[in-house]
Amino acid sequence: PKMKEDNCLHAALICLGMLYYSHAITTEKLNHTRPSLHGHHEKGKEGQVLHRSKRGWVWNQFFVIEEYTGPDPVLVGRLHSDIDSGDGNIKYILSGEGAGIIFVIDDKSGNIHATKTLDREERAQYTLTAQAVDRNTNRPLEPPSEFIVKVQDINDNPPEFLHENYHANVPERSNVGTSVIQVTASDADDPTYGNSAKLVYSILEGQPYFSVEAQTGIIRTALPNMDREAKEEYHVVIQAKDMGGHMGGLSGTTKVTITLTDVNDNPPKFPQSVYQMSVSEAAVPGEEVGRVKAKDPDIGENGLVAYSIIDGDGMDMFEITTDYETQEGVVKLKKRLDFETKKSYSLKVEAANVHIDPKFISNGPFKDTVTVKISVEDADEPPVFLKPSYIFEVQENAASGTVVGKVHAKDPDAANSAIRYSIDRHTDLERYFIINAEDGNIKTIKALDREEIAWHNISVFAVEVHKQHQEAKVPVAIKVVDVNDNAPKFAAAYEAFVCENARSNQQFITISADDKDDSANGPRFIFSLPPEIIHNPNFTLRDNRDNTASVLVRREGFSRQKQDLYLLPIVISDGGLPPMSSTNTLTIRVCGCDSNGSLLSCNAEAYILNAGLSTGALIAILACIVILLVIVVLFVTLKRQKKEPLIVFEEEDVRENIITYDDEGGGEEDTEAFDIATLQNPDGINGFIPRKDIKPEYQYMPRPGLRPAPNSVDVDDFINTRIQEADNDPTAPPYDSIQIYGYEGRGSVAGSLSSLESATTDSDLDYDYLQNWGPRFKKLADLYGSKDTFDDDS
Repeated sequence: PKMKEDNCLHAALICLGMLYYSHAITTEKLNHTRPSLHGHHEKGKEGQVLHRSKRGWVWNQFFVIEEYTGPDPVLVGRLHSDIDSGDGNIKYILSGEGAGIIFVIDDKSGNIHATKTLDREERAQYTLTAQAVDRNTNRPLEPPSEFIVKVQDINDNPPEFLHENYHANVPERSNVGTSVIQVTASDADDPTYGNSAKLVYSILEGQPYFSVEAQTGIIRTALPNMDREAKEEYHVVIQAKDMGGHMGGLSGTTKVTITLTDVNDNPPKFPQSVYQMSVSEAAVPGEEVGRVKAKDPDIGENGLVAYSIIDGDGMDMFEITTDYETQEGVVKLKKRLDFETKKSYSLKVEAANVHIDPKFISNGPFKDTVTVKISVEDADEPPVFLKPSYIFEVQENAASGTVVGKVHAKDPDAANSAIRYSIDRHTDLERYFIINAEDGNIKTIKALDREEIAWHNISVFAVEVHKQHQEAKVPVAIKVVDVNDNAPKFAAAYEAFVCENARSNQQFITISADDKDDSANGPRFIFSLPPEIIHNPNFTLRDNRDNTASVLVRREGFSRQKQDLYLLPIVISDGGLPPMSSTNTLTIRVCGCDSNGSLLSCNAEAYILNAGLSTGALIAILACIVILLVIVVLFVTLKRQKKEPLIVFEEEDVRENIITYDDEGGGEEDTEAFDIATLQNPDGINGFIPRKDIKPEYQYMPRPGLRPAPNSVDVDDFINTRIQEADNDPTAPPYDSIQIYGYEGRGSVAGSLSSLESATTDSDLDYDYLQNWGPRFKKLADLYGSKDTFDDDS
């Protein structure tokens, strides 16, 4: 053990010696002062020999190793001046970047030390300024000079990739060496010094499928024919190592996820060789029968499959479409099926890729076929008519019971049930036809008229006898054949006009005819005059042989005074078998015309008036009638004014009306009397009825000049004056009204004011005081005095 310790100590001392020697050589080599030149002397004035002053600052760049972690500060270098004799009078000063903080100098010896650990990746060099001054006076002995301290790099930074995770795609079946992706790492160390930043890439995970280029970091495929359907995703780990990949270098890793993209390298394949399907014969075209599916492990457009029918006895009855959402082939019915005719069908269906990659076309056909067998199921079908529609004909006016035609239907099922027929009465509301329920014969019930209805469109039902829900319907069109049963008539209500001065053989109207029958029974109309007037002296007829005729004047000189209206019978016959004819009357009026033949007047009465009376006479007669009517109206108006009363009252003002009653009001107890409060005060209608026992706050003074003279005998003026005063009175209701019953009668506080009752009953009042009022009241005292007094006076 002691030997081992001695050997270790010896090795340590050797290492320290080599380090000191290397450092001394580096320091001596890099940081040395230029020696003074002693051979050059100058003699002074007094024979004193003077030395020429020279600059003593000469050095190269200083270097310090980064990340030094020793116990003592690192010696960076030493500054020295030629004038420094070693007596301590020179003081060295250091300034600049990091001076006093990172770098310190011994002001006596000029030794520079680094007090802190340096990191080249943070700062690669520092610029400092050195100066020598006199210690006592601080006088600069040399001009300041700059020098650079460079931090020497060590391999203290591992490589780092730009991304922690990479994602890449490569097509399946790619050739070996196909580039997938390039990964890149960076090293913070100095790339210009040593191999600290020289990187080498290698693959840690992902063999044998992929490889990586050591210098570039490009990942490539390493195996051929990698199949996405077998494995789609791969995880690869790439390492980057510095120091050129040698031992002792630092490293970093990254993960790369590589996905194989799909190519069309798989054909579609049916999972079975035969599909069994069934469909009812009652199915309608377009109905789905079943589905088939060929599996293709490819995805996207590489897995798209199109289906088609390439063979089989059901190619005309069925079709197949592709459902691209589910990648299934949908078999659909194309035509109606009949179980009794054919009970099964066979189809050969092909499934092929839509998009084919030419690279893999040599692998074989990218399609597959399968057999589809379809069985038809029997269904209870309704009856079927032999024809989709029927058209029959029947002559109009045919007798009831005439056979129109026959329809026939049968049961398509194997049971062949019996059929019963009926007419849809919604299509034959008038009930013109009837059908035999057993054999389908259609007959008429009543006569038909072509001119009324030319076509009858009915519907006939056919139902199975034992299954009433199974029915069929067919349209039946019945044409009513025309019979010549209508005579031709005038095409319009003609009215002809002939001038009084018409010339002989002058045409004045052209007529035509109309026949309700079909054109086959009236191809041409024949116009003629009746035999009895064939030689009519006034008019003649000419057949134009184009279904029209012209009427002409036979003579000249017509007169409205003698005859203003002529009736001309015309016979029209058709060309039917047998022919039909009718006599139509043409009305001809005689009119007055000018020399050009223009009509002036056709009124015979007006012509007669012109002969007896002139226009002036007619105007005079009308004027006299108007004057008489005016006189009568004035007379009636004056007569009505004389009947009006002398005193005019406004209709709405009922306050001054005196209404006579045969009985006296009953006061407050009278509830049966006529309520004339509204007549007394129209304002009371609105709910406000003023009190009649409250006098106005001020007395209304009538305007002077309106009151008549005291001795005036004009009663009309007196009454009109009082009416104006009452109308213009702005105060409360009219207090002079005698229509108020609420303050007298039985039950009233005021009692009765009537003198009628006091004349028949004994009065409780004492009127003896009237005798003391003087001779002017003597008459009243005699009338209302006491009985004794009355007797004495008598």
